[in-house]
Amino acid sequence: MKSKTINDPLYGFITINTELVFEIIQHPFFQRLRHIKQLGLTDMVYPAALHSRFQHALGAYYLMGKVLDNLRQKGIEISYEEYEASRLAILLHDIGHGPFSHALEETLLHEINHESISYLVMDYLNKEFKNALNLTIKIFRNTYARKFFHQLVSSQLDIDRLDYLHRDCFFTGVMEGKIGLERILSILTVHNDELVVEEKGIYSIENFLTARRLMYWQVYLHKTALSAERMLVNTIQRARYLLQAGEQVGGSETLIIFLKQNYSLENFKHNVKLLTTFCRFDDLDIWGGLKLWQSHTDPILSLLAGSLLQRKLFQITLTNAPISKAKVDDITLAISQSLNVLRAEARFLFSHGSVSNEGYNDGQKINLLTRDGELIDIAKASDLPNVQALSKIVKKNYLCWPKNVSL
Repeated sequence: MKSKTINDPLYGFITINTELVFEIIQHPFFQRLRHIKQLGLTDMVYPAALHSRFQHALGAYYLMGKVLDNLRQKGIEISYEEYEASRLAILLHDIGHGPFSHALEETLLHEINHESISYLVMDYLNKEFKNALNLTIKIFRNTYARKFFHQLVSSQLDIDRLDYLHRDCFFTGVMEGKIGLERILSILTVHNDELVVEEKGIYSIENFLTARRLMYWQVYLHKTALSAERMLVNTIQRARYLLQAGEQVGGSETLIIFLKQNYSLENFKHNVKLLTTFCRFDDLDIWGGLKLWQSHTDPILSLLAGSLLQRKLFQITLTNAPISKAKVDDITLAISQSLNVLRAEARFLFSHGSVSNEGYNDGQKINLLTRDGELIDIAKASDLPNVQALSKIVKKNYLCWPKNVSL
C-alpha cells in the first residue's frame, strides 16, 4: 500500500506505512475513539482540552516508533515483528475506553477497568485479522519473554504517560506539566530485557515525575472538573434509577442498553454482541442523553442534565479530614428542604468521597543503569529526596453540592 501521512500538532507528520496498521486505524472500533475526549469534562476548566483518545493513540504509536528506533541505534536487537507488534499494542492500548471512562466505569460498567475491555477488543480484532495480533496481545498482557516491550506499553515510564502528559499539557496550557520528551526518549535503554534509564537522565525523570504530580492536582483532579464528573455520575445513576423503576428515559439505543443493567466482565467475555455494542458507545451517546433529559418530567434528572449542559456546576470543598456522617446528614437535610425533594432522593444531588495522587509508586520501580552497570531505584538515588517525597500518596476528601443550598 502507499504510505498514509497524518499531521499531528505535537509531532508533525506521522506516517502509516503498513496495511495492517492502516486497516486497524480505519476499523470502526478504533474510529470510535475520535468521539471520546481524552480528558472527559476537563474542558469545563480548560476550554481547549478537547483532544480525543484517537489523537492520543496515534501520538503514542508515533512515540513508540521513536523509542524503538533509538534502542536499535544502541544495539538492542528488535525484530520487524516485535517492532510492529509493540507499536500496535500502544496504538490499541486505549481501545477499551468507554465514554467519560474514568467517571463512568463505576456506574455503567460495574467497575470493569478499560484494560480488560481493551484485551477483549484486541482478541476480537485478532480473529478478524487472522491472528495478525498474536504477538501484540502477548506484549499487551505481559506474557512475552522480552519484558521491556510491555513496560513501554504499561509501566511508570511508559509511552502512554509520555504522550498524554505532553499532549494534555499542550491542550490545557498548563506549563507545569511540561516534560523534556525528546530527552526522555533518548535516555531509555534495555538491560537484561528490562526497561531502564541511563544514569545521565536522572534529572529528566525527576522532572517527569514532578510534572505528572502537578498535572494531577491542576488538571486530572482539578476540583471544578471533579465536581462536573461527580454530577455526571449522579445524572447517570438517576437516569438508571428511573429506567429501572419503569419510567421512560430517552437516549440512544446503545445508551439504554447500558442503563438497563450493570454488566460484568464475564458478560463481555461470553457475549460478542454486547462487546461490539460497547464498541459503538461514545461521548455523543451521553451528550445526546443529557440534551433529552434536561426536559424530563423528573425534576432531579432535568436539573442535573440542564446544569451540566449550561455549566452550572456544584460547589466543592476539598479537605484532609474525612467527610463525617454528621456532615452527610446535614447536607441531605439541607438539600431536601431547599430543593423540596425527599431525603431518600437527595443523594442524587450531592456527592462525597476521596481522591488520591501518587507521583511515584515504588512498587513498580524506575531503575537507573549506572555507568558501572549497577541498577538503582530512582527513589534511592542519593541526591533525589524529591522522588522519595513523590512516593507518598496524598489523599484529599471532597464534598460537592448545589450552590443554592446553604449549609
